[in-house]
Amino acid sequence: MKSKIATYAVLSVGALAFLFPFYYMVVGSLQTSPDPSISGAFPHPSNLTTANYTAIDGRIDLLQGLANSGIFTGGVILGTIVFGVLAGYALAVLRWRGRSATFALVLLVQVVPFQLLMIPLYVLIARDYGLSDSYLGMILPFFINSTAVVIFRQYFLQLPKELFDAARIDGAGEFRLLWSVALPLVRPALLTAVLLTFIGPWNEFLWPFLITKEASMQPLAVSLANFISTIAASTTNPFGAMMAGAVVLAAPAVALFLIFQRYFTSNDLGSGVKG
Repeated sequence: MKSKIATYAVLSVGALAFLFPFYYMVVGSLQTSPDPSISGAFPHPSNLTTANYTAIDGRIDLLQGLANSGIFTGGVILGTIVFGVLAGYALAVLRWRGRSATFALVLLVQVVPFQLLMIPLYVLIARDYGLSDSYLGMILPFFINSTAVVIFRQYFLQLPKELFDAARIDGAGEFRLLWSVALPLVRPALLTAVLLTFIGPWNEFLWPFLITKEASMQPLAVSLANFISTIAASTTNPFGAMMAGAVVLAAPAVALFLIFQRYFTSNDLGSGVKG
């Protein structure tokens, strides 16, 4: 009993330490006058206001930035899931010459930092394809994610081969196998890929900034970066305005995690095989 109490106490302290920065960010976004002291984490009600959100919205248009981020991130997630599932299935289930070499190349791609590819990608997208100042130009470099391919491959490898053999005997083709047999059993992998993919483009600001200088097309992360570097100092409460922008940027990611986290359950992948 004592060990269980101690475990819960340690976990509670860890949870509070993890959540406190988020709490302080929200409190900071609501303060009329910034208070950097410890007592600032527990401000007096008279020092609370929503004016910081109004101030930053008047400078960068939060709703438009959120819409741009949604288009950019949604396009990346769509490509990641579709091509990740297809490539992962091909590398795990199908038998074809060069499969091992192809998977080795997928792993090799992961060790190359995106920053090294940024200049040639910019030349390819902006000059050769003429896709500057467009959503497609922002989305294409992230459309296929090697990490998602590895995740799906590993999940598909755990599926019993007998399930696929039985479906093939019944006359199912490979796409039917993928849709009706494999995908329902790897839902945790789908959710993991969505969350991991969402975090990257949602917080990405350097690549979209290179592709478009149009403020009306820039994702929220780019608008916030420009705001912090050039405009924040001119506001009445720069600290509160920056915290307000951070809250708006973080809120969708937190909401997505809270919605999906209850679906992260382990599957008994062998339950469909007799014996």
